[in-house]
Amino acid sequence: MSDPLIEAALAAREHAHAPFSRFKVGAAIATESGLIFTGCNIENATFGLTICAERVAVFKAVSEGSRDFLRIAIATDCETPAPPCGACRQILWEFCGDIELVLVNLQGRFETACLRDIFPRPFDASLL
Repeated sequence: MSDPLIEAALAAREHAHAPFSRFKVGAAIATESGLIFTGCNIENATFGLTICAERVAVFKAVSEGSRDFLRIAIATDCETPAPPCGACRQILWEFCGDIELVLVNLQGRFETACLRDIFPRPFDASLL
């Protein structure tokens, strides 16, 4: 693969702390200005405090002042590349809108979709 965003997500996956699930995930989010922010999942013995790779990447970007997101790559070791969980879909929608998703596995298989394709009726500020 020669896509820098996918390579960044695969590399971020290596930093995952997943001693309980053994399900390592890496994410990399690209901005319109060409920056890439990465994240990995970090588990905790009290599972509710676990955070997903996608949210780490988004929160890192936002904390550094970026909000102009183009696409996000998510890397797992599933036979079929895995989409983001429900909590991550909500965060992605609020901060990124209908962002392009690139789902990839360690064997190089990848799929692309828009967030709206897997999150057809999001809750957002327009409903408040």
